[in-house]
Amino acid sequence: MMNWTCVPFAELTVQQLHDVLRLRAEVFVVEQHCVFLEIDGLDPLTWHLLGVGDDGQLLAYTRLIPPGVKAPDALIGRVVTSPAARGGGSGRALMAESVARCEALWPGHAITLHAQAHLERFYASFGFAPSGEPYVEDGIPHIEMRKPLP
Repeated sequence: MMNWTCVPFAELTVQQLHDVLRLRAEVFVVEQHCVFLEIDGLDPLTWHLLGVGDDGQLLAYTRLIPPGVKAPDALIGRVVTSPAARGGGSGRALMAESVARCEALWPGHAITLHAQAHLERFYASFGFAPSGEPYVEDGIPHIEMRKPLP
C-alpha cells in the first residue's frame, strides 16, 4: 500500500526532505553514476509528491514544477522509485498520481517531462508523446515528452 503526500516545499517536514534528497542521491547519483548538482535550486519553487509505504519508508517520488517556472507547461521531474519498491507497480502508481496531481493543481495546462529514452513506451502509456529530438544528459539518452490537454 502506498500513501501519498503532495505538498509545496515549505510544507515538507525535515524528515521528508531528508528522505527525498537521500532517495534522489541514491538513484540518480550513485546507482546511475551521474555526477551532477542534484540540488539545483528548483525544489523551493515546486510541489513534492511522496509515496510512502506502510512502514514509513519513502518508496516513490516526483517533483511537480508549476507552469511558468521552467517552461510554459507543468513539468514532472525527478521521477524515482526506491530500488526496494521496483517490480511491483510502484512506478506506474507514481506516474498515475503525478499526472492526476498536475491536472488538479494546474488545470488547463499541458504536462511535460524529460524521459530517459529507454522509458519512452512507459510514459507513452500515460498519454505522453515525444515533443523534441533525443538528447544526452549526464551520459544518459533522454527525450522530451508532452501530454497535451485532454
